[in-house]
Amino acid sequence: MASPFPGVDPYIEAQGFWPDFHASFITYLRDVLMEKLPANYEARIDERVNLVELPAEKLKRIKPDLAVSLGQPSAGIAPHHAGVATIEPVTIPLVIEEESHETYVEILHRPGRTLVTVIELLSPSNKADPGRSLYLAKRNSLLFQPVHIVELDLLLAGHRVPLSKDYPPGHFVALVARGNQRPDCQVYAWTIRQALPSIPIPLFPPDPDVWIALDAVFSMTYERGRYARSLDYTGPIENSVNDEDRRWIQETAQRRS
Repeated sequence: MASPFPGVDPYIEAQGFWPDFHASFITYLRDVLMEKLPANYEARIDERVNLVELPAEKLKRIKPDLAVSLGQPSAGIAPHHAGVATIEPVTIPLVIEEESHETYVEILHRPGRTLVTVIELLSPSNKADPGRSLYLAKRNSLLFQPVHIVELDLLLAGHRVPLSKDYPPGHFVALVARGNQRPDCQVYAWTIRQALPSIPIPLFPPDPDVWIALDAVFSMTYERGRYARSLDYTGPIENSVNDEDRRWIQETAQRRS
């Protein structure tokens, strides 16, 4: 069953299904690319593992560290010798990091498997700290290499990647940063009411771009993932949209429910 929305379905993000959707979207994007790429190219999925500090609300408190203090022994602790330092536990939260796994697509030139293009589908962790800082650092390292970078931001919440000028109007964007045209990049922007566009995927010159219909990949991911069964289209939308767009989202969702 198709989504009730003409383009990005905001309920996927709002109801916590993005990690699952992200993994499937990347797989189907790779499959579509493999059908379109010339024979001397291949598209492969790679994974990046980040260690990020857990936020306070998720912090797990484990056993406390120990500290040495001088003074009278506390009740219930029998001194071994009078005047000798006693060891009492002091509760100190540990810094706990959790692994964040992010998949992305690489386009490689055969037979040497030279990296040509990296395609990223942004996750919520890429748009809010501490994960955003890690993502931007790794992104900057790629920008100094002769590699094309394509970034897809299909999320309403969070901070976008920085540009030297304001973004064009729209809720969602795709950035195409060609390795031979730094620092410029092409910005494709569209709204929640529009279908996802087709965008170019650059290859090594003089090979022409491969064009990918993002709406087809999104629809394939939505329908094969059976998200229509799982999403509650009667629920509220609290994403970063204005009141007019929020009313439109709820009215569009009600046609399904």
